Amino acid sequence: MAILSKDESQAILKKVLSFSTADECEATLTGSTGGNVRSARNSISTSGGIDNVALSVEARFGKRSGVATCNEFDDATLRRCVQRAEEIARLAPESPEYMPLLGPQKYLESPQAFAKSTANITPAYRAEQVGASMKICDEKKLTSAAFLNDSAGFVAKRNNKGLEAYQQRSGLEFSITVRTPDGTGSGYATADYNDASKFDAALLTRIAADKAAGSRNAKALEPGKYTVILEPAALVANTDASLMQALMSALDARNADEGRSFLSKKGGGNRKGEKLFDERVTIYSDPTNPEIADLTFSGDGRPQQKVTWIEKGVVKNLYSTRYWAQKNSIPDLPRPGGWIMEGGTQSTADLIKGTQRGILVTRLWYIRPVDPQTLLYTGLTRDGTFYIENGKIKHPVKNFRFNESPIIMLNNLEAIGKPVRVGGNLVPPLKIRDFTFTSLSDAV
Repeated sequence: MAILSKDESQAILKKVLSFSTADECEATLTGSTGGNVRSARNSISTSGGIDNVALSVEARFGKRSGVATCNEFDDATLRRCVQRAEEIARLAPESPEYMPLLGPQKYLESPQAFAKSTANITPAYRAEQVGASMKICDEKKLTSAAFLNDSAGFVAKRNNKGLEAYQQRSGLEFSITVRTPDGTGSGYATADYNDASKFDAALLTRIAADKAAGSRNAKALEPGKYTVILEPAALVANTDASLMQALMSALDARNADEGRSFLSKKGGGNRKGEKLFDERVTIYSDPTNPEIADLTFSGDGRPQQKVTWIEKGVVKNLYSTRYWAQKNSIPDLPRPGGWIMEGGTQSTADLIKGTQRGILVTRLWYIRPVDPQTLLYTGLTRDGTFYIENGKIKHPVKNFRFNESPIIMLNNLEAIGKPVRVGGNLVPPLKIRDFTFTSLSDAV
């Protein structure tokens, strides 16, 4: 039952709305099916599966609202869920930022957000992929820890103002860390896709294994400012704890207007329209891009469209809530899902060949904010850090702690490579001058 069709899901939502006596009512139905496998020390340690459909009902009386949820869909349960939402709404305080529910909307089509190859994944497939990965590490006498997670499902919305939305989506994520037996060498690789047919655990494992084997006997370099090549996995993680995700999270109009952002102006207002980055920096979002196809509507039902956020170094748009957009008469843009940073045609290997002296960084880890006003962050390199000389990797180096801001980083660009998918985004490897390493780290 986890992937309901448009007709099946809307039939349930229509029934839900028919039970409501509220001034406004909106129902959201979500479903997913999928599973995961985790391995450690070249053995599968856990596996699991999920198959669930859940309903969320929001009822409103005036500016008061209440939400209730359930995951059974007989008439009696649906009616009780609506009644609970209405009871909560009557008890709730009025919202000072109330906005009426949206009426009918037009959404883009993004068929490549869903792939049957991902929806058809079986436990046997997961075991085969992770098994092939572990076999490579066994043969190379290396130790690995990996996580494979996949899901396919749908989101459906409907309200009594005429809004109707439905879309299916799917995704697969894989990450692996490979270590040498003595624990002195470590490598990492990660990838994610909508379409599982593009996935090859063995290929990613070989990348991580080569980095692990090559990072033994690391030499210490003095901390300081270095030219670095940051691989895409060093720029974006599968969480917000990454330098580029920190930048994208900061493109919030309200935070900027209220003085809590690097985009804030002294005395009020924001820096939209100013050139704040190297002119080669262009970042946009597009939920229909086939490489990172995504939902074409946001959680509140607003359409997701192609939006340019930074163009040739200039901040072009900021996202906001509907309330803040109306209050300040600014474009009503929801926060994007995935995003795309334009780049060139060079691979990471090409960037290395063009580097006289520098440091290759596979991954950044344990990233934490230092100063939100300047987007200064600190963290550690790990899982493969190498010294480059005369266009070749010369030897591994011990890991560093860094203090750096993506604002400064994107003003110190030397080269931009070809974008690849990481964490649901298209991100190029970047060559950066004067990247600040503050101390050595014992991390491997």
